[in-house]
Amino acid sequence: MLNCTHSPLDYWKMSKRGKKSDDEALSGGEEPPKKVLKSGKDSDDPDSVFICELSKNRKVSVRNWQGKTMVDIREFYLKDGKEVPGKKGISLLMDQWKILRDHADEIDKLMAGVET
Repeated sequence: MLNCTHSPLDYWKMSKRGKKSDDEALSGGEEPPKKVLKSGKDSDDPDSVFICELSKNRKVSVRNWQGKTMVDIREFYLKDGKEVPGKKGISLLMDQWKILRDHADEIDKLMAGVET
């Protein structure tokens, strides 16, 4: 099991060093991305279920890989006219996902105090 040695605010500060805003897609007063549930039958990966689009190139899915179920948050890019997953992203095992989910209220409280 993972232990959180830093506070959520420490992680947020570390993640913002030298990076552009992750919410560029929402900065122009646009509506948040819609949640969409697609079965793996529509994609090339039959073990993947598309959950939602976070921004133009970022998507969340649940997939099975090497016998393990994971929550996958990943950037996509176009290759030969087709959208494919890139290297940038994270796949969370079930225990990691549960830890993140359990800290959602803390994250929401910290994010509420941050100017967008």
